[in-house]
Parts: sequence; C-alpha cells; structure tokens
Amino acid sequence: MDDKNQSNNNDLNTLEDQGTTVNPDGSSTNPNPQSTPPKKKKRKLSIISLIRRVNIYLLFFVLIVIIAGVVVYIGYQRDQEDTDRDQIHTERLTPEELEELAQTDTRIGDPQQLLTVESNTVFTGQVLVRDNLDVAGQISVGGSLSLPGITVSGTSNFEEIQAESLSIGGDTNIQGQLTVDGGLSVGGSGSFGGNLTAPLVTAGQLQLDGDLQVTRHIDTGGPTPAVASGGSIGSGGTVSISGSDTAGTVTINPGGGAGNGPVASVTFANAFNQTPHIVVTPVGRSVSFYITRTTTGFTIHVTQNLTAGSFAFDYHAFD
Repeated sequence: MDDKNQSNNNDLNTLEDQGTTVNPDGSSTNPNPQSTPPKKKKRKLSIISLIRRVNIYLLFFVLIVIIAGVVVYIGYQRDQEDTDRDQIHTERLTPEELEELAQTDTRIGDPQQLLTVESNTVFTGQVLVRDNLDVAGQISVGGSLSLPGITVSGTSNFEEIQAESLSIGGDTNIQGQLTVDGGLSVGGSGSFGGNLTAPLVTAGQLQLDGDLQVTRHIDTGGPTPAVASGGSIGSGGTVSISGSDTAGTVTINPGGGAGNGPVASVTFANAFNQTPHIVVTPVGRSVSFYITRTTTGFTIHVTQNLTAGSFAFDYHAFD
C-alpha cells in the first residue's frame, strides 16, 4: 500500500509540475491546455528525418565507392592479362634435352617463350632464321658473308667491302683513298676538293673555269677530215690530209698547168657549233695564200701560179 501511495504522489507531483490541477476526486484539469505544444516530439521527428537523409547520402556514397572499386579491379585484371600475354616466358633446357634436339627436327616452344643459351654455342650445320634477328653485341664473321640486302642505320666501320653492285641513296664520305678497278660512271655533277690524277680522262665535254696547264704535249685525236682538190691544182695534181678536226696537215702535189685559186677544200668530220678560228701555215716553201671557212670546213686559196714540187699547209682549228 505504501508503494502504491508513493507512486500516486509521484504522479500528482508530475501533473503539478506540468501546470495541471488535481481535483479532490482524483481528476485533473489543465487551466491552459494550449500552452504546452509537443516540442520534444517535433524535435525527435526532425532528428529522424536528418538521420534518414544522411543514410541516403551515405548509401549513395558507398554505392559509388563500390562501383569505382569494381571498375578499378576489372581494369587491373585486364592489365595483368595483357602483361601475361605479352610477357615471354623463359624455360631452361637440360643437357639431355639439348642432346635430343640435336638428333631430331622437332619444333620446340612457341613465340611466347624465350630460349636462352648462356654458354658458347657451335652450329656445325646451317642456321636458318625465319624472322628478324636482333644482335645486342658484336658480330664476327670468319668467312664470307652473303646478304641479299643490308640496311645500316648508324655508323659502321668496314675494313674491306667487295660488292658486285653498290647503290648509295644518300651522301657518301670517303676519308681514305678510293680505288676503282673498273669504270666509274657519274650521272650527276662531280666535285673534287683536291687534285684529280688519272692516266686517261675521257669526257664528252670539258669546261675549265681556270687556266689550263699542260706539262706535256697536246695530242689531238678524233676522226680524220675529208679533203678534195681544187680547180687550180692542175692536171694530175693530188691533195691528201692527216690529223683531225683540231689539227692536221694538208699536202699538195701540183699538176701540169696549175694556176692560182682554190687548191684544197677540207670538210670536218664533226661540224663546229660556230665558225672556228683556223690558223694555216705553209710548210716546205713560201706561198701566197688565203682561206675561207665555215662551221663545216675551210678552203685554201693560192694567189700565185703554182710550180712543180710538193708542199704542205699545217692547220689548227678552235671553236
């Protein structure tokens, strides 16, 4: 009973604290029923709403993190697969396996594998490489080397090269002497910074920008021009010629009744581009004469009656 009374008293005290009047019959009245709104309940509702919102954002964040993790994992797995695919796996061969390879023609491995031979290797037979050959060190060839095609991208030193045909597309610098046993054919211009020494130089056309120095004789070659006797050589007279278009000798043997006028007409084997300069000198005796000239030849005229006896004229023709 005491506990029940004490509980009732506590309830009354609580009602009094809340502004509620307790009647003698145990009922209660609140003189100001609108003055106590449920503030605590509204506060609880706002906190719950905030928690709900925070939970939604948190769920979105966690979902994004999970998706990003899955994407990163998938990318990592693909990179690992590509790395494993490109990686060349090595495998060591035992002496027994090498001995077995020496006696068979069996294909070993695949392009993804790498064969490493750490010791010196001697191949007594032929070696065929069907794909590219990469050599990290030097190559020493004790015998002949036959290559259908060779491409050198860097600087290379060759002690001696013997080639049936050598084609060079770019500039070539030869620091030492160049010896050509056969013919040398140059399609373009040739430039020599030093002296050019040759026992014989044959050129279709030679142009000199400086003086011409000849320490030996000038030997003019080429075909011999044609010569015909003139009407003043006389009956039975003859003419002959020796030399070339550049220089030569016309020999005249007057006949009976030789007079003055044209005695020899020379026709060049190759016509000049323009009328050449011709120098004629009598040989054997003094004769009064003059010449007429064109690009194709010249004619010797005498101004006096010729007497018996052979004589000649030397000539030089320059363009």
